[in-house]
Amino acid sequence: MSGSILFQSIVFLAGAILCVPIAKRFGLSSVIGYLLAGMLIGPYILGFVGQEGEDILEFAEFGVVMMLFIIGLEIKPKSFWQMRKLVLGMGITQVFGTMALTFAVLNTFGIELKLSLTVAMAVALSSTAITLQTNKEKGLMQTVYGTSSFSILLFQDIIVIVMLAVLPLLSNVSDNTAVDAGGHSSPASLLESLPLGLQALGIVLSIVLIIIAGRYLIVPMLRIVAKSRVRELLVASALLIVAGISFLMELVGLSPALGAFLGGVVLATSEFKHELESTLDPFKDLLLGLFFMAVGASINFVVIGENPLLITGLVLSVIIIKAIVLFVVGIVFKLKIDQRLLLMVGLSQIGEFAFVLLSFAFQLNIFEREQLDIMLVVTALTMTLTPILWILNEHLCLPKIGTKESEKRPMDDIQKSNKVILIGFGHFGSTIGRFLRAHGIPTTVLDIDSNRVDFLRKIGFEVFYGDASRMDLLESAGIAEADYLICAIDNPDAALGIVKKVKEKYPSVKLLVRAKNRYDAYDLHNIGVEHIYRESLDTSVKMASDVLHFMGFDREATNDQAEKFINLDVQSLKRLATTPKNGKEYIFKARAEIEQQEKLLVDDLNIGSSKINNI
Repeated sequence: MSGSILFQSIVFLAGAILCVPIAKRFGLSSVIGYLLAGMLIGPYILGFVGQEGEDILEFAEFGVVMMLFIIGLEIKPKSFWQMRKLVLGMGITQVFGTMALTFAVLNTFGIELKLSLTVAMAVALSSTAITLQTNKEKGLMQTVYGTSSFSILLFQDIIVIVMLAVLPLLSNVSDNTAVDAGGHSSPASLLESLPLGLQALGIVLSIVLIIIAGRYLIVPMLRIVAKSRVRELLVASALLIVAGISFLMELVGLSPALGAFLGGVVLATSEFKHELESTLDPFKDLLLGLFFMAVGASINFVVIGENPLLITGLVLSVIIIKAIVLFVVGIVFKLKIDQRLLLMVGLSQIGEFAFVLLSFAFQLNIFEREQLDIMLVVTALTMTLTPILWILNEHLCLPKIGTKESEKRPMDDIQKSNKVILIGFGHFGSTIGRFLRAHGIPTTVLDIDSNRVDFLRKIGFEVFYGDASRMDLLESAGIAEADYLICAIDNPDAALGIVKKVKEKYPSVKLLVRAKNRYDAYDLHNIGVEHIYRESLDTSVKMASDVLHFMGFDREATNDQAEKFINLDVQSLKRLATTPKNGKEYIFKARAEIEQQEKLLVDDLNIGSSKINNI
């Protein structure tokens, strides 16, 4: 019974439901909740999950693949090309710097060459899943640190292909095949037996195939599926796209996550971008949670008990080596001290692709079984310790050596009492701030990106550094005396958390909140926020109004129609906010709302035209 898939599903779901809320209750990341749940249900504590945890880990890595696909959807191809210097510069410095330092340390202790090089390659990799999930939860994706960490992780996903190609050269196996636990041999990829030139050609053709398929196959397919108006078909199509791209990448020996990311970038300009994001996001989060639990369940406490000093030393050494290299990377690329600390903490663990790399090395007889077990435990432990290091950094380091508001005031003592507080001073927030300043409205501005804070001060803005999700910072910024709080950050989850805290403690403060899309606006409306500003609504309606004017429509009439359209849409949003978004009821109501809006606008336009004719 305990081996059945149904029982395993119950165990994993129960573990998550029990541990994650407890972790969040104590202010910890959801990641640490999943890791603790995995340890609890694993073979060495309660024993609900046995050796099949390794199979679950392989399946759960699909969550990492989907996460990279969704991130790719958020990056326009032009932006991706602009990032190439940062990806190559920071990525090469971090990966080869970490490998060189790790190799030097292992060589000093007399570890043989091929083993030292293999371990160095594994240590150079960091966890895409943990880092990006943490960045998302903390609203750091758009900061200098967020961009830097993403660039390094992206390069790691690329370089892991080269690492897997190099491993057979270090192998004790005579041919180019991997030997599994049962003694069977299998090629590492479809192109393995081809000459190097043909392998490179095959990889390039695979990438070109993804680009062409994105435009001429996937988008037309999604249009056909969309016309059927069967939502589950769209879900199946989205999963098929990710699985198909990942499978193709595996066939040619590339990283599935890298292929999925590229596929996302290709589809980033399609009309199905937002639909794919919303469809896959629940699957991504569920599989990522499963991945973290599988990592926790894979920690072998027997190996730890037999080699406590060795494993402790290895874990600390890995974290210290990676932290040193990342600190140097931060200096080379001129990151401020707090951003360097975030980089050191965020990428100090060994990543999920190291499991693949180490297992492949074992199949090639580079590792012995005991050495593999030790390295797998070290990898899992460094991942488990990352959320704890985040907490220590946030509470002990950043308040002391992060960017200060001024020469005289520390970060958490802003001592401002303006009537308006503005959170977030990126492209959206800075427009608001400049407009308010032009009209002489004193505003206290907060932003979490210290590099941006430093730059804005140089060009004349008074901006304060700090995490606005911390109530003590908001209170030092004068939230108790403020009349208005403008939340202009681009992270919907972080914005929702800030708004909830302020509404609960300071209900008299009027909230004006940015929403990235209609679904974020639903969430804000449902907790009682009245003034919601969707970042694309006014601009898109203004553009449509201009088109009508250029085509000969009266300017005043089109402006009136635009204003009425926005008012009708806001009313519609309020009516739809409590309707479940993934069912037929929502589709039916949304369609009725759209038809009603269009009818009212047409009727109003006809009335206006008849009045003009009568005159």
